[in-house]
Amino acid sequence: MKASNVRELSNAELAAKLADLKKELFNLRLSHATGQLNNPLQLNSVKKDIARVKTVLREREQESRA
Repeated sequence: MKASNVRELSNAELAAKLADLKKELFNLRLSHATGQLNNPLQLNSVKKDIARVKTVLREREQESRA
């Protein structure tokens, strides 16, 4: 997911996307712990996507306060 794609989403869509990404991260961690994860790099990718979404939400929060 690119940052430009994240910025196009509304706040409600970002909140929903964040929840989905957190669920996905949980499932990936569970798969990794049980040895069933084929591509461990997915963990890093999902973590970075979560960070992108949180960054955009925080930027918008700061803009609304200013």
